[in-house]
Amino acid sequence: MRNFSNAKRIVIKIGTNILTKDSGVDTAYVRRVAKQISELLKAGRQVIIVSSGAIGMGRGQLGPADKIKDIKMRQAYAAIGQPLLMAEWRKSFLRYGVTVAQVLLTAEVLNHRKTYLNLRNSIETLLKLSVVPVLNENDSVSTDEIGSAFGDNDTLSALVASKIDADMLIMLSDIDALYDKDPRKSADANAIAAVYEITNEIMRSAGGRGSGLGTGGMKTKIEAAKIAADAGCRMVLANGRIKNVVGRIMAGEEIGTVFMPRRKLSNRSRWILNNAATGVINIDEGAIRAVKNHKSLLPSGVVSVKGTFEAGAVVMLNDNAKAVTNLSSSQLKALAGKHSSEIRKALGPKHRDVIAIPEDIVFLDY
Repeated sequence: MRNFSNAKRIVIKIGTNILTKDSGVDTAYVRRVAKQISELLKAGRQVIIVSSGAIGMGRGQLGPADKIKDIKMRQAYAAIGQPLLMAEWRKSFLRYGVTVAQVLLTAEVLNHRKTYLNLRNSIETLLKLSVVPVLNENDSVSTDEIGSAFGDNDTLSALVASKIDADMLIMLSDIDALYDKDPRKSADANAIAAVYEITNEIMRSAGGRGSGLGTGGMKTKIEAAKIAADAGCRMVLANGRIKNVVGRIMAGEEIGTVFMPRRKLSNRSRWILNNAATGVINIDEGAIRAVKNHKSLLPSGVVSVKGTFEAGAVVMLNDNAKAVTNLSSSQLKALAGKHSSEIRKALGPKHRDVIAIPEDIVFLDY
């Protein structure tokens, strides 16, 4: 369970509250982390960093302020702070002869198959060159509320770990571990060493968001663990301020909570599962049974269609599966409940006569 000797590719996510100090970057801490990661590189491992802290650094440049709620101000702080953050990572790693690369992401990059594959190829090339990619959400151009797309980089780190086939995700936070109760409210709360299944009870007890600078919390960390689990990737949540925390975790010490995977989906299945659905296809019980038995989804099983989407989009099937549809929403509405043969009659002989093939359907539950 805590034997990570075979973990070659590791994603390390570092939270805002760990990286920042007095509204600026904690330079000494960044150097310590760089040293720990350089030791992993010497041992032949590959490391990707998902780094928060840009908004906090930008805020520090412009003076103290209350909680940053205005999205335009958060975007401005991120634009100011991101190059400063990268400069700290670069200086710290240069002490150990390691080159770093900046990669800024938005949700749209991961949701579109072509840009996602380009991103994957880029990261693969950097890793082959022994470069450490430093990833962050591109807050200064994000179209959604900052943090809503990825959850203070918690979700982003898990998506990255999933999409590049990482063996392990280490999430360094100011949270020590997952507890059986809220330790802020219950003195008898106990840390949980290992989680084998993320139950509804665990999700309910996770609570809400985090600090004014960061937007994550235990809930986003558990959601991240679920994403990692679908990739067969173990995740360790630990307090990032523990001395030599990365090295000690990799050595198998019982630090924080380890979340164990229960299945490993194919790369394409993970992309479908983690993609934002653009609509819903409601199907009947017969169609649900068919797709669960690895059969194609046919128009005869469609009850209704919600949303507007094109062919090739990822959509929900009821509320328990996602699929890549071969038909647009307008086509589906016209063909719902009809026999497959009527697809080619209506759309032409070269058109596929199924809505989605088994390889393009992924259920949300195990």
